[in-house]
Amino acid sequence: MGQENIERGMKSVLWGFLALSLFMIAYYMLFGTVSVLALSINLLLLVAVLSMLQATLTLPGLAAVALTLGMAIDANVLINERIREELRNGNTPQASIHAGYSRAWDTILDSNITTLIAGIALFMFGSGPVKGFAVVHVLGILTSMFSAVVVSRAVINLIYGYRRKVGKLSIG
Repeated sequence: MGQENIERGMKSVLWGFLALSLFMIAYYMLFGTVSVLALSINLLLLVAVLSMLQATLTLPGLAAVALTLGMAIDANVLINERIREELRNGNTPQASIHAGYSRAWDTILDSNITTLIAGIALFMFGSGPVKGFAVVHVLGILTSMFSAVVVSRAVINLIYGYRRKVGKLSIG
């Protein structure tokens, strides 16, 4: 019964990832594709760190991975919406990208630190499965902050950064 639940958990994480990916690409176009790439790297980093720690992925750990997906995509949505807002305010595309990432950073940091505190409290006061959830959750928050801000910005800079004059952004 336990193995069956873990397989269902893996499938739910996979389906959640696919649904998020389709929505982000449809809604934010190129920026959504970059967000999906950052989300993929986030999951890869999380699995790599868990592998380095020789952690076993249990059902609570899979729940934390699903929560990590939500937190990571939330950061990307914040960034993309800030960029859209800057474009609506009449900024140039390059300035909108710069301001979008800069202004979204404070909100992303606040929300992730708050969730990080909750994860640390769960680890300190929880036992067994709750501690497993907390470990994956805290590691997921750290990898999601890195992937949402550093990875996505690096890819966007790779796409748009070398151009002197950008006429339009593919952000929906």
